[in-house]
Amino acid sequence: MKLLEDRIKKDGQVIGTDVLKVDNFLNHQVDPDLMADLGKEFYRRFSNEPITKILTVESSGIAPAIATAMEFHKPLVFARKHKSLTLKDHLYTATVYSFTKKTSNEIAISRKFLSADDNVLIIDDFLANGQAVEGLMEIIAQAGATLSGVGIVIEKTFQKGRKLLDDKHVRVESLARISAFEDGHVIFAPED
Repeated sequence: MKLLEDRIKKDGQVIGTDVLKVDNFLNHQVDPDLMADLGKEFYRRFSNEPITKILTVESSGIAPAIATAMEFHKPLVFARKHKSLTLKDHLYTATVYSFTKKTSNEIAISRKFLSADDNVLIIDDFLANGQAVEGLMEIIAQAGATLSGVGIVIEKTFQKGRKLLDDKHVRVESLARISAFEDGHVIFAPED
């Protein structure tokens, strides 16, 4: 998606050899117009699927996921990373390791929001090692729901996440695919 690639070139910041900071438009400050465009593109790519729920992990996936849910006119459910007084019983859970935060979190979704009747589209901001998507897939399996596909805003093709999903025969649609970071610049891979 050229619009997204142009925004990454303009505002993304490469940190080291494997981190892309996009906090000024995606995961700290959010550009609502860009999110609307991302939601439309995910809808275009997955509109042939019988989606009943959009699923993501708090917090960085919420903005593109809500934009996608608005296009589908279906509910967005996000896995919570922290339990609260209102989210403590009757949960689907999975453990997810965060590469950028170097920590593991137990993610949880209330059983009342996901069932065997659901066809789920996962939307997330990044695909790197695949841990967040794998955790969401585990929750979908616990619910007996059907995974219709995975939509990723930015995929780092040089990390193992895509292979992990390909090996499980999961349909993945990434809007920007990065093959490398070289001298502080982003090198994009060809689209799928």
